[in-house]
Amino acid sequence: MLTIFYDGHCPLCAAEMQTLFQFDNQNLLLLEDIHAEDFAKRYPHIDPIEADRLLHGQLNDGTIIKGLDVTCLAWKLVGKHKWMQVLRWPVIRFFADIGYKFFARYRHQISSFVTGKPRCASCLKDRCDL
Repeated sequence: MLTIFYDGHCPLCAAEMQTLFQFDNQNLLLLEDIHAEDFAKRYPHIDPIEADRLLHGQLNDGTIIKGLDVTCLAWKLVGKHKWMQVLRWPVIRFFADIGYKFFARYRHQISSFVTGKPRCASCLKDRCDL
């Protein structure tokens, strides 16, 4: 089981979670929007601001994983995009993580460009309501 704490205000992120949900035939993923009203109450150990900056996940044993570790494990659990595991190889991992951090930082702009969907209202004000 992998719990993924994702930004539901990001159209690209939400679309990826929807796709993962559709492929999760064995119910191995729990998808949690960090913007949910009761998020802080249910997950007091997850800082929603940090989870907004970089994707967070939690394994069954409570271990927190971040960034591409979450993404690659999620796709592995649903049996899709097997090529993504290459991104966890030692030398490639270093560069892939740098690329992912760039993506995470600019995901709202990238998402708006790719999907054509506008950013959320608080993002347009350059601040998040978290």
